[in-house]
Amino acid sequence: MNKLIRSRVVMGAALALAASTVLTACGGGDSSSADAKADGTASATPAAAVKNPLVATFDGGLYILDGESLKLAKAIELPGFNRVNPAGDEDHVIVSTDSGFRVLDATGQTLTDIEYKGAKPGHVVRHAGKTVLFTDGTGEVNVFDPADLGSGKKPEGRTYTSAEAHHGVAIELAGGELLSTLGTEEKRTGALVLDKNNKEIARNENCPGVHGEAAAKNEAVAVGCEDGILIYQQGEFTKIDAPDDYGRIGNQAGSDTSPILLGDYKTDPEAELERPTRVSLIDTEKKKLRLVDLGTSYSFRSLARGPHGEALVLGTDGAIHVIDQNTGKIEKKIPAVGEWQEPLDWQQARPTLFVRDHTAYVSDPGKKALHAIDLDTGKKTASVTLPESTNELSGVVAGH
Repeated sequence: MNKLIRSRVVMGAALALAASTVLTACGGGDSSSADAKADGTASATPAAAVKNPLVATFDGGLYILDGESLKLAKAIELPGFNRVNPAGDEDHVIVSTDSGFRVLDATGQTLTDIEYKGAKPGHVVRHAGKTVLFTDGTGEVNVFDPADLGSGKKPEGRTYTSAEAHHGVAIELAGGELLSTLGTEEKRTGALVLDKNNKEIARNENCPGVHGEAAAKNEAVAVGCEDGILIYQQGEFTKIDAPDDYGRIGNQAGSDTSPILLGDYKTDPEAELERPTRVSLIDTEKKKLRLVDLGTSYSFRSLARGPHGEALVLGTDGAIHVIDQNTGKIEKKIPAVGEWQEPLDWQQARPTLFVRDHTAYVSDPGKKALHAIDLDTGKKTASVTLPESTNELSGVVAGH
């Protein structure tokens, strides 16, 4: 059965299966009877609102689930490799598609007409009440207030275009400064900062292979480098060197409650796929970097932060490793899924961690399953088996 036919079969089967596939449920609203049209938009039948929706991608579409019960509310057909990120409000999720960024009304279970077209839509960043989109194929940066998405119209917002297109990222600070990466398709070198009028006020090109971003307490903003990490705070850049000549920190997770950032850590520039066992903890106040060995590998979809600032890493041993961000001590391991191995192709599915408030959501694509875990008790509060294996996992997250 080819992918298109299969995905259409899934559309019809998904809602019928939803009620019977919930293993542990805590209630939730009725699932919608509305089907998706071929272009991914909703039919005229209104959908019942979903409470704190989650959105998971599968091969050929999106699943929308209730955030408490994990009940499958709707499947939306959307061909291609899609990625999902919180939009920054209580209703919407940003979907990166083959043609650009699209806005999904996850609560209302429909793709809106709001779209930011452009090749290779990349990072989505939420900070200080603004959401920033970076389009790799054009170098275009779009900044908007996610509260404006509720109008159904494309928000008016700030735009900036990088000198050259590259795989980049940007973030707007509370004072209106815009930090954006520097680079070309072949080489990435660092970051610059613009004032409210897009005038350059700071620059640092001592960050080879710049990738990813995170913000810590007191608005310390970091981007990863192949030899450490670059911090921007109070108008100045500071470089924190890795202990290895090649010590790549490409993915980071921050918390407003902690000055310490969680990052990955790789040391083999020649590896087809390095499966590291160490993570990095970057103290943005003391400007120091600590490495923590988990004793198990992980992937770029494994990093998150808990409600108290704790560092969370989903290991290939199937457990969520809870790390005290101040001491680097692994406080506990929460069983989540079975053992797994990171696939060579970054677009292939693997267990994914998404955290919202006190709940960790973990996908298990090998079993077509998804679990909700209470981070305080370590117990699973809900589980669901879905018609198709999922890949990316996200949801609505209000506030920054």
